[in-house]
Amino acid sequence: MATRPVSLPKLSKRSRILLIIAAVVVLALLVGARLLGTYVDWLWFGEVGARSVFTTEIVTRIVLFLGVALLVGGALAVSLTIAYRTRPVFVPISGNDDPLARYRAAVTARIRLFGIGLPLLAGVIAGASVESDWQRVQLFLNATDFGQVDPEFGNDIGFYAFDLPFYNWLLGQVFLAIAVAFVGGLLAHYLFGGIRLAGKGGQIAGPARVQLAVTAGLFVLFKALEYFLDRYNLLFSDRNMPLFTGATYTDLNAVLPAKLILLCISVFCAIAFFVGAFMRNVQLPAIALVLLILSGVLVGAAWPAVLEQFSVRPNANEKEAVSIQRNMDATRNAFGLTPDKVEYQPYTGKPEATPAEIRADKGTIPNIRLLDPNVLTPTFTQRVGRENFYGFPDKLDVDRYTVDGKRQDYIVAAKEIRTEGLQENQRTWINRHLVYTHGNGFVAAPANTIDRAVQGTDSDGGYPIARTSDTQNPKGAGIEVTEPRIYYGELATDYAIVGGQPGKAPGEWDTATDRSYLYKGSGGVPIDNWFNRLVFAANEGERNILFSDAISEGSKIMYNRDPRQRVSKVAPWLTVDGDPYPAVVGGKVVWIVDGYTTMNNYPYAQQTQLGDATQDSLSGVARQANSSINYIRNSVKATVDAFNGTVTLYSIDDNEPVLNAWKNVFPGMVKPSSEISQELREHFRYPEDMFKVQRELLTKYHVEKPQDFYTTQTFWSVPPDPTAEGGLDPNNSGPKQPAYYVMAQVPGDDRPKFQLTSSLTALQRQYLAAWVSVSSEPEDYGKIRVLRLPTDGSNQNDGPVQVQNRFQSDQGFAQQRTLLGNQSVSIINGNLLTLPVANGFLYVEPIYIQQRNANSYPQLARVLVAFGPKVGFAPTLEEALDKVFGEGTGDTATQPNQPPPTPGAPPPTAPPPTTPAPPAGNAGIDQAIAAMDAAAAKLETAQRNGDFAGYGAALAELHAALQKYREAKGGAAPTSAPPVPPAGG
Repeated sequence: MATRPVSLPKLSKRSRILLIIAAVVVLALLVGARLLGTYVDWLWFGEVGARSVFTTEIVTRIVLFLGVALLVGGALAVSLTIAYRTRPVFVPISGNDDPLARYRAAVTARIRLFGIGLPLLAGVIAGASVESDWQRVQLFLNATDFGQVDPEFGNDIGFYAFDLPFYNWLLGQVFLAIAVAFVGGLLAHYLFGGIRLAGKGGQIAGPARVQLAVTAGLFVLFKALEYFLDRYNLLFSDRNMPLFTGATYTDLNAVLPAKLILLCISVFCAIAFFVGAFMRNVQLPAIALVLLILSGVLVGAAWPAVLEQFSVRPNANEKEAVSIQRNMDATRNAFGLTPDKVEYQPYTGKPEATPAEIRADKGTIPNIRLLDPNVLTPTFTQRVGRENFYGFPDKLDVDRYTVDGKRQDYIVAAKEIRTEGLQENQRTWINRHLVYTHGNGFVAAPANTIDRAVQGTDSDGGYPIARTSDTQNPKGAGIEVTEPRIYYGELATDYAIVGGQPGKAPGEWDTATDRSYLYKGSGGVPIDNWFNRLVFAANEGERNILFSDAISEGSKIMYNRDPRQRVSKVAPWLTVDGDPYPAVVGGKVVWIVDGYTTMNNYPYAQQTQLGDATQDSLSGVARQANSSINYIRNSVKATVDAFNGTVTLYSIDDNEPVLNAWKNVFPGMVKPSSEISQELREHFRYPEDMFKVQRELLTKYHVEKPQDFYTTQTFWSVPPDPTAEGGLDPNNSGPKQPAYYVMAQVPGDDRPKFQLTSSLTALQRQYLAAWVSVSSEPEDYGKIRVLRLPTDGSNQNDGPVQVQNRFQSDQGFAQQRTLLGNQSVSIINGNLLTLPVANGFLYVEPIYIQQRNANSYPQLARVLVAFGPKVGFAPTLEEALDKVFGEGTGDTATQPNQPPPTPGAPPPTAPPPTTPAPPAGNAGIDQAIAAMDAAAAKLETAQRNGDFAGYGAALAELHAALQKYREAKGGAAPTSAPPVPPAGG
């Protein structure tokens, strides 16, 4: 006799109350924190005037959540309802210990809880998983045309960019809903007895068979739709990666027909499932399912594999020619490498030049950049940073300005607040957040000039002539800044509370003589009401915000102060460049941030890992995530006002289709290019990350013929940085050499232009194959020029690694390296610039020295120059050029671009003394040479011992001996020359 099944034990009233309270507390913690963050973001978006971005994103996320939750949860609810209502009236019990009986009783007793709770839970999980896909949906709703079609199906590229990704995503959600419904129905029928495993082969009730067969039929029917869309997805095939992306010969001639065949079979199988469900015939759906699986193996996998192995691979260079040509065309279009944007020029690269040719160069040599922005941050900090709470980013920036009618490139930086630099007695909450709130000043130093100290004074040589335009001297750098206060910058990682009432607010440090300044700008969120104070106290976990009397009427809180972060939040659809830079526009300091529109579904275009392509030896910049892209445009230039934090987005290309789609999503957020002022446009730089992606692709896509592309023999490589650690590895496995901003006049230009440049070497070889640059000038912004070197072996030019090896082995440099570098001094190799000069390539590398102590900073000690087989090594660029090209050619480096004199700065002087070759038979000359040898010995001893006083005395003796030598020789007495002390600081 069967016993009555025992139901699950019931919870007591007290237990239920405690569980409800615990659930409410957990929900409040989870939801409360999110609501708090949402309100803080709401206030911030109101500050920058971008609430439409915030509301659009939030609303889209909510609609997505509800839509997918309803789809998945509703499908499960319908499936469970059908299974429950069609359950058998009588269910045999296998025994006293039948586990299903217990669960069945428990579910039946709480049928509404399970019937509503399970679908609700499934819906919440599914909805939460798709919130982040809001951009995909918005692009589908606001799609635009590209005006270009794919070569296989003739669809506009916009279909692949905006429509197809949405269809694939939507189909994935439908599959999920059907699968959840099927599993839910299967388990419900099993629980309620519609499916029984007991007996031979088990038993399945009619209603269960109908429901499960119909559900499976729907799945197979949508599988047919997936096969239809897969035809288009073939254009992103990675079958021949890493050589090229796109539909291959096998894809087009085997896989594409197979998709159509499988589509038809899937429709037939779906019909078989539907017919079998109502005809009570299980065999028909089973046969259809076997047919589908078998055809998928034979038609979808085996046949393409056979074709690939026996037809394509033996003749791949011919079979894949059409696909490779399509890949080449699409990649050039997708990455901005089309013939109208890239100009290839033959370049002889001859290894010799006459002094006359060097003297004739008035555009490149006078603008050679001696200052490395990646080295000089400690120097700027110590020499112009003044107070300990001011600082500069790890990497400085390069920009160009016209000062006193002379246009040249400058090393620039904003002098920002750096609260991490505060001493222990300065790190109170009020100091960190209410007193030290902002930086003060825009710093600029001519990039081609160093400070040449005067012998006998307290001035050292080898430093940038860095000047600051700040509140005390708005034109200190020669560049007028009417508002030099920096409230928003790369170092401002913490919140600041500014403004308020005099007498209550402690005052913000502005200068050493003014500590009562109170912010009056438009930046920041009001925090002078109790509700906002409570919100931010909770958000920051800081009770002082709530109880401090220093916060009064008019007080504001500034947060999200980093320029990249601000642009990323205002335009979440942009990929932001890793290196913002400050510029003075209209007397104000603004941060210029480059924004990219990217996608990974441009038909046939090469898939590229953004992080890998932009990774190099450069430090101090934000790294890009390693996402896969096959389309990129520098479509937006954003500015962030350093004083009030205003974010402005400008369109660079008003016809860029992805940008236009986002303009439809967020009307009015991006201003047209016509609203860019000429002064702002003058400071636009071609962005580094974009250029790095393009140069990586140029190493392959400069090839013209598909057959040459397939063999890869004519590919190029981005060389390793020979000045970085591991850069001289013989296997070229070191970090890539960065691209460098320079002011230069390349072949074909009529004047020097500000541009971004890079060397390219032959594939897995060290000799130079090409030199590529891209202009940042308004009239030809984005124009890429590639200088191709001969491939016949004539005039083979050494690449950066070979040149650096030659520098290291140069006898003069080897001797000086021993002198300059010792236990107390480090030698730092600056950036190795490659410049086209006189139909060849001139390499220039500054050498810095730095004392090994906590507060030391680099100074320029020597300059290395190479042209062809010749190497010059000297304290100045002029002398190094003289050693390579002959006496007097180095004067070219100083004539056209000498910076104007700065009040208080030492006057420019002649190069440091060198020991010339003496004429024989002159007693005065012999004595002078002996004195120079003795002074040089003392100099080396003082350097080795770290004796700075002795070092200075020895330099004075050397200079006096050289003067006596020139007097004995009959020449004019030399002007004072700058000594190179052992280290800065």
